[in-house]
Amino acid sequence: MSNALTSDPITPSLCACGSQKSYTDCCQRYHQGEAAPTPETLMRSRFTAFVLKLDAYLYASWHSSTQPKILDLSDSPDWVSLRILDSGSKGDNGYVHFQAIYRLNSGWGYLQEISAFVKERERWYYLKGEPKEGILKPQRNAPCPCGSGKKFKTCCS
Repeated sequence: MSNALTSDPITPSLCACGSQKSYTDCCQRYHQGEAAPTPETLMRSRFTAFVLKLDAYLYASWHSSTQPKILDLSDSPDWVSLRILDSGSKGDNGYVHFQAIYRLNSGWGYLQEISAFVKERERWYYLKGEPKEGILKPQRNAPCPCGSGKKFKTCCS
């Protein structure tokens, strides 16, 4: 499977968020503490954190009123691509409608959500969302869900 990550799972070459930028020029700065300027940027950095299993970042970027008591990523699926469908903000409230594709041993799935974000002390936080999951059944000539740009039949089928 073609993936945005190099053989080193800690240092991806292209950022997993789909920006087509290198990880160091994209989400790494947010993972190191810089405040994300928009809800969409925060969502992209959170997706990359799921890919890299950066539970401390995910926890820190989750609003304290809705944070889970424990965040265990050990059974997290293999997240492979992110599509932002819509996003915006007004004042200190924002939203991101996204679809995240993942791979499990049994095939492909997706999680789609309209996430709510809130800004406090000049920093955006993930507040909540209503996730909907489903099975993804890519056609042979469709683009591969892994985000490689190749057809499914020549990539991950």
